[in-house]
Amino acid sequence: MKPLKEFTIPFVGLKLGEHHFDFEIKRAFFEYFEYEEFNDANIQVDVDFVKKSTLLELHFKASGYVNINCDVTNEPYNQDIDNEFDLVVKFGDEFNDENIDILVIPHGSYELSIQQYIYELIVLSVPIKRVHPGVTDGSLGSEILEKLEALSPKLKDKKETNEEIDPRWNTLKKLLTDK
Repeated sequence: MKPLKEFTIPFVGLKLGEHHFDFEIKRAFFEYFEYEEFNDANIQVDVDFVKKSTLLELHFKASGYVNINCDVTNEPYNQDIDNEFDLVVKFGDEFNDENIDILVIPHGSYELSIQQYIYELIVLSVPIKRVHPGVTDGSLGSEILEKLEALSPKLKDKKETNEEIDPRWNTLKKLLTDK
């Protein structure tokens, strides 16, 4: 996968110290990764980049929303995204990204592509179970919810369950109250 130019930081020309980068993420970004789960996206990613003489520190902060379909009703809704991630980039003999928080890039590298980290930060911010807020508070009116309610098993009333109890158990219950 060819890296996107706008998500590549050429750090070799930057002075030592703090630098700030802003990225606006839309649905086209996820289409590049062939990720079709989001109907729409509007996410602001702020990257604080600290260049030191022996390493690079990056702090990612993503905030915004993605429009996804509810797992219960299949209704689209906006899921808020708010997540942070820290990454330390060190220099070594060869590329190594086995550790989640530490990236080792070869000596002589002059730029860093952060598109994969932004992608993972956003995708992992979305909850596993996606439930429309209207389902949880009862304000969403949907044919699917009505059908689920009609097909759900009905709980028996307590009166019915008491009448169905075997009479021998009533005798045993008296033992508990005869103390």
